[in-house]
Amino acid sequence: MFFGGGTPSLLEPSLLTSILGEVTLAPGAEVTVECNPDTVTAPLLESYALGGVNRLSFGVQSMVPSVLASLGRTHVVDNVVASISSARSAGFDNWNVDLIYGAAGESDDDWRRTVETVLSFDPPHVSAYALTVEAGTPLALDPSRAPDDDDQAAKYLAADALFCAAGLVSYEISNWARPGFECRHNLLYWRQGDYRGIGCAAHSHSAGRRWSNVRTPERYVAAIASGSSPVAASETLSVAERRIEGLQLQLRTRDGVPADALPSDDELEGLVEPMGSSRVRLTAAGRLLANEVAVRLR
Repeated sequence: MFFGGGTPSLLEPSLLTSILGEVTLAPGAEVTVECNPDTVTAPLLESYALGGVNRLSFGVQSMVPSVLASLGRTHVVDNVVASISSARSAGFDNWNVDLIYGAAGESDDDWRRTVETVLSFDPPHVSAYALTVEAGTPLALDPSRAPDDDDQAAKYLAADALFCAAGLVSYEISNWARPGFECRHNLLYWRQGDYRGIGCAAHSHSAGRRWSNVRTPERYVAAIASGSSPVAASETLSVAERRIEGLQLQLRTRDGVPADALPSDDELEGLVEPMGSSRVRLTAAGRLLANEVAVRLR
């Protein structure tokens, strides 16, 4: 189970953990809650641990105050340090730090400072995402804040080198983990597994059919209250579409794809590397151009 989207840690912990009582969990199931460092307290995390939560994901984004301001984040660096300390005290040994790179005004030194500070916490898992521009957001309305592709590429490679040197393995383009701490929630997506999303804007997938709920909380609550379906859109993939999408998802992971799924193409030199005789995977440089590689899958 994964409580994410918005800020689940704003919810009264007893209400959040009561949901676990309504779901039959497999033995040893991974149960993650996304947390904003501003809303984390020691009692909150202790309640999570007692209620069955066994993994946390902290929305840190940056450890540099000016970069946090550029991203519109409200939390302060000290709260990140306190949150991680509280997680350890509550007995959590499985937790993630989410980072974003490429914000306006973020220098190479700022990014390195963020990565090195996070690594000093000895995290079992780190996710690092390039800042993207979504239509209708303040970022989209201010071209001066638009991220630069070359800058983001350099920051990705710098982070990858630092994470790997610290013992974190790149198991998916944007995710690094110590062996055994890979996020099962993430892996479910990359393996084309089935999942059910509950809540507004949540997405679900079952055997090639996927669907999404209405985006706003008000519409979602109204649909549930009236006994109507909250589904806003759906699609069903053909067998051929599902096969090629499966390869595209596999390509993002360290397990790669069958070698015969890609042509022997000089343009792919340096972007993929062999894994034995039967599979290939993206190199660090290839991860930067994953879409260019993916369009050659067959």
